[in-house]
Amino acid sequence: MFPSLETKLERFNQLEKQLQDPAVLSDSQRLVELQREYGGLKKVADSVREFHQLTDDIAAAEEMLAEETDAESREYAQAELAELQQRREEMESELEELALSGDSITRGGLIMEIRAGAGGDEAALFAGDLFNMYTRLVENRGWKMEVIESNGSDLGGFKEITFSVTGEGAYHQLQFESGGHRVQRVPETEAQGRIHTSAATVAVLPEASAVELDIRDDDLQIDTMRAGGPGGQKVNKTESAVRITHVPTGIVVKCQDEKSQHKNKAKAMRVLRSRLLEHKQREANEARASQRRTLIGSGDRSERIRTYNFPQGRVTDHRINLTLYRLDQVMQGDLDELINQLLEFDRQERLKGDLT
Repeated sequence: MFPSLETKLERFNQLEKQLQDPAVLSDSQRLVELQREYGGLKKVADSVREFHQLTDDIAAAEEMLAEETDAESREYAQAELAELQQRREEMESELEELALSGDSITRGGLIMEIRAGAGGDEAALFAGDLFNMYTRLVENRGWKMEVIESNGSDLGGFKEITFSVTGEGAYHQLQFESGGHRVQRVPETEAQGRIHTSAATVAVLPEASAVELDIRDDDLQIDTMRAGGPGGQKVNKTESAVRITHVPTGIVVKCQDEKSQHKNKAKAMRVLRSRLLEHKQREANEARASQRRTLIGSGDRSERIRTYNFPQGRVTDHRINLTLYRLDQVMQGDLDELINQLLEFDRQERLKGDLT
């Protein structure tokens, strides 16, 4: 009924077998990657399996009803059949929702990058506020967060910060946060009390596993160097920082937060895989640009998606023309209404454009 979901079930069945393979069980890194993919697909697989079982049960109930001659038995069989058919109709709606969600519903993890834009120190402070907003959201959802790389500013906040978020539905719910975020407020550094406009950019990258991308060692240029910035003598005097360049695409990732070169390399590879997957998805989106115009923006960092106006206490999402006068709650991580409206808009647009 939904070919995309059947494909996911097939992949889930493959993962079940692989997770029992001694070779996989003895490879901790591969085991973790497969378990993460398995967990992301489980909801879809369970639903499709239940739908298949209902279809079999309905066929059996119809056969039983055709064979019954006793009136009381026929009435019982008819009631059972009606109950199964109703449940199947409900399941069809559930599967339609899963199919419309695309691959985002099966991805539990993401990597988010926040960078200060125009506005100097105030932009860095705003980038820090956005990071705190998402941190509170993650805590409210019961997800997990790990900072991968950060570059603070002198007055607080961040020039840039990269972190991962893992948890059921994390990528699905946060996928539309990519783009330009603008703030209008009186900065702490403003003596005259004038309202300034500053900006920060957010990129939400799907966390990619090693099995999704074929990254050849020959395509990587790996450089090590001494870490810069604060961190003590050990950080600055050892070549713990790692910079990885993916030669075919020119994508460069640097990580220096850890004192261990090995850990910095592992974190850098996580970010590189996610950026490469985003690059791959962007190319696929551009190939179907005529359809893509109905989706919520492009995820391009240059596209202004949201304005946070502190004097008026409002936040506006320009893509769906939604304005909420509850900025304080939003900055405390209460993004439920924004997230739900964006997901519903995307769902309706996909239905119109048949983008399943």
